[in-house]
Amino acid sequence: MPSVTHEALVELFKNRPTLAAEMLQDALGQPIPAFTEARVESSDLTEIVPSDRRADVIVVLLVGDQRRPAMAIVVEVQLGVDPDKSYVWPVYVVQTRARHRCPTRLLVVTIEAAMARWCSQPIDTGHPGLTLTPLVLGPEGVPVVTDAEQAKAAPEVAVLSAMAHGQSAAAEAIGVAFLAAAAGLDEERRALYGDLVLSSLNAAARRNLEAMMKSGYEFQSEFARSYVAKGVEKGRQQGILEAKAHDVLAFLEARGLEVPVDVRERVLASTDIAELDRWIRRAAVVSDARALLATTGS
Repeated sequence: MPSVTHEALVELFKNRPTLAAEMLQDALGQPIPAFTEARVESSDLTEIVPSDRRADVIVVLLVGDQRRPAMAIVVEVQLGVDPDKSYVWPVYVVQTRARHRCPTRLLVVTIEAAMARWCSQPIDTGHPGLTLTPLVLGPEGVPVVTDAEQAKAAPEVAVLSAMAHGQSAAAEAIGVAFLAAAAGLDEERRALYGDLVLSSLNAAARRNLEAMMKSGYEFQSEFARSYVAKGVEKGRQQGILEAKAHDVLAFLEARGLEVPVDVRERVLASTDIAELDRWIRRAAVVSDARALLATTGS
């Protein structure tokens, strides 16, 4: 099943149909024909491949009043090694080319440098002269977006920037640039993109955003202020949960009780402060760690 990160990256390319062409041209230096419209097309290629096999996104660049296809781009998000891709990617390219009757490129997107190297390997189809070399957008090719105006003009690129460079020294500037631009997004994209950006930033960047708030730094939008505050509160709550969970386990271990793995995992996974408080009280009196999770009593 595709991961949340995989699906989020797919949504970026669906929400901004020009993104695939922009990344091919600006990040990878690939020539792109002049076009008047970029349109996301059906990625269902079941004429040849099984029904559970479909490209992540197919974008067709159109030109002229008749909206003639000038180029198609098959976008594939790849976050892990999958030997099957060397067989299905050529099919995606050939089938898309046949359907839209135009030159077709394969753009593979990943946020890990090691995966970028794996995805870049040429695929020898076995036919003389027919080798497919994927065009790979890895973290090195993703621009570092630290300018608010640039983030406003291309929020999807700003999100990509956070996902690719959120652990770097530029993380804080990337986060500030995105938050300054977030107010212009619709509610659904604002929530999705905001979660992606904040979850991609390193701990230091998140702490610095909190410090900016406390020192009176003025973000450029009300949304930015509220979202950072929300992130700070979420971090505070998580800290409280973790502390209480460790208190529960410490009580049990101090009393010499063996804590089974499943009990330990259940305690650490709790997101209910009242439940953890109840377990802290019970940890002082139960004779067996498993009795801690009983639903009766206090």
